[in-house]
Amino acid sequence: MPNPEIPNQTPPAPAAYGRPARALHWIMALLVLAVIPAGFTMMNLPSGPAQDWFFDLHRSIGFTILCLAVLRVVVRILNPPPPRPANLPFALWLGAEVVHYALYVLLLVMPPLGWLASNAFGASVSVFGLFTLPNLVGKDDALADLFGAWHQRLAYLITALVILHIAAGLWHGIIKRDGVLSRMLPHLSRRQA
Repeated sequence: MPNPEIPNQTPPAPAAYGRPARALHWIMALLVLAVIPAGFTMMNLPSGPAQDWFFDLHRSIGFTILCLAVLRVVVRILNPPPPRPANLPFALWLGAEVVHYALYVLLLVMPPLGWLASNAFGASVSVFGLFTLPNLVGKDDALADLFGAWHQRLAYLITALVILHIAAGLWHGIIKRDGVLSRMLPHLSRRQA
C-alpha cells in the first residue's frame, strides 16, 4: 500500500509468475496462435496435398499442446500462482480465473477429441513425421462426425476465449497499466512469487 505521507509513491508491482509458468505460457501461446489458423485453413482447402499438410501440422501441434498442457498443470500444482494483485478488483480476478480454467480444460480436451476424430475418420496421427500415435478407435463415420463436430465447436469457443484473454492482457498493459500483464511477461528482472 502506498504511504499517503509520501507524494507520488508508486504501489509495489504485483508478484510475477515463476519462470517455468511464464515460459510454458508463451510457448503454448505461440502454438495455440499457430494451431487455430491451421485448423480453420485446413477445413477450407480442397482435398489434396496442401490440405493433408495442414492436417498433419494441426495434429502435430495439437499433440504438442496436449503434452505441454499436462506439464503446465503439473507446474501450476507444484508452483501455485501468485496471489491476486491488491489493485485488481475481485470480480475481474474471478472472471480471469474462469477464463484461465476454461482454457486449461479446452487445451486438455481438444487434442484428444481431434485425435479421436482423425482415427474414426480413418487417419492416423503422425507427430511431425517423427512417430505415429496409436489409434484410439477404429474407422467409424458416425464417431468421426461426432468427435469432429465437438472439436469444431470447441475450436470456436477457444478462439473466443483466446481473443478475450489477449484483449484483457492488452487492456491491463496498455490502458490500465496496473502491473497485471507484467506478471506474465518473459523478463528476468521481475520479483517472482
